[in-house]
Amino acid sequence: MKILVINPGSTSTKIGIFENNAIAVEQTLRHDTEELAGYQKITEQYSFRMQIIEDFLKNSDIDIFAISAIVGMGGLLLPLLGGTYQVNETMLKHLNDGIMGEHASNLGGIIAYAIGQKIDKPAFIVDPVVVDEFEPIARISGHPKIERKSIFHALNQKAIARKYCQEINKNYNKANLIVVHMGGGISVSIHSMGRVVDSNNALDGDGPFTPERTGGLPVGDLAKLCYSNISLDHIKGMIKGNGGMVAYFGTNNMKELEEKAKTESQVKLTINAMAYQIAKEIGAMATVVYGKLDGILLTGGIAYSQLITSDIKCRVEHLGNVKVYPGEDELSALAQGAARVLKGEEAARIYPNT
Repeated sequence: MKILVINPGSTSTKIGIFENNAIAVEQTLRHDTEELAGYQKITEQYSFRMQIIEDFLKNSDIDIFAISAIVGMGGLLLPLLGGTYQVNETMLKHLNDGIMGEHASNLGGIIAYAIGQKIDKPAFIVDPVVVDEFEPIARISGHPKIERKSIFHALNQKAIARKYCQEINKNYNKANLIVVHMGGGISVSIHSMGRVVDSNNALDGDGPFTPERTGGLPVGDLAKLCYSNISLDHIKGMIKGNGGMVAYFGTNNMKELEEKAKTESQVKLTINAMAYQIAKEIGAMATVVYGKLDGILLTGGIAYSQLITSDIKCRVEHLGNVKVYPGEDELSALAQGAARVLKGEEAARIYPNT
């Protein structure tokens, strides 16, 4: 069984070919920023990126007719349940129209479908960024004009949760897990019976602070700041991009900051504070399932940091088994989603609401 995986990024397209769950080919195709600057919309890059992919496959002597399925990175679509979705006409229209916004990942499903049509094979997306499985109680914020939203690292979190469940020989759909993705953004989510029923908003102002985001801030002080002759764009940039470690020390490079922490007490204190806030969020998520946890999983790039993971573990290991899975492998996670459908382990979902 061969699966072609396509993961479009802002300035690159990652490609992988998996044979029986093992990666056989992996390549990152870089795109010149000046070339991309000529396109007004992300979807206008379709022909350009498609040609580069086809050239790579041809030059690598890859027989595309031997491929069993194509899977692309999921884009900005209507909110949906987690799982593997077969690309259909409705999804294509929504990705092309950008109904939920413009993002490079919108091209994932579009390109996968086009290749699938050429070789008469199915095309899928897996756990896109718009996965929303919140319980109604989790949406209540404290004011009717503001609703809590599901914005978390769905693809990597779901893949790690399933991996852990295989290791402990437990069905993901019968497990309670807290999964923490730690990167430029940090999402702390509770997976209960196969669904992510609650999570902090990992994008723009909720939960722990991160290398470049503020996380949750004292609301009163933030409101005062908004009325102190600072523009909305500046506030948005402060919350996402120029917050967190960038605001404190001018960098989001955690390796560099850990080295400084050996001699600079304020850097060490701030790193400890980030771990402290992550641990607090884990404790909060544990209450959602009344403390009945099958595991606490730490993943993402920052999970390589023993300083941070050991601090978190010391604070939360009384709640359940803590397992660390450093990094993230989106290509593998996408391939696994398609493989589950091809093997009959789960049925492909139909977009938008089934």
